[in-house]
Amino acid sequence: MSTEEFKLDGKDLLAKVKDLIHQGNIRRITIKNEKGESILEIPLTIGAVGAVLLPIFAAVGALAALLANCSIVVEKK
Repeated sequence: MSTEEFKLDGKDLLAKVKDLIHQGNIRRITIKNEKGESILEIPLTIGAVGAVLLPIFAAVGALAALLANCSIVVEKK
């Protein structure tokens, strides 16, 4: 398993999370604040699509409104 970290502005958070989920080889996404504290962990399973992802997108959208800077840690298979 490998990990990648992306640093970005809060306004770009939702678009990046959606892009990562659509890639399909992601096992877990962790969103951290500028201090490096984990705010939200999203475990992803194979077959998580459509309506299952809507609450995740809503939570990420709410976080994006609150965060100026953040980072996303992505665990890949």
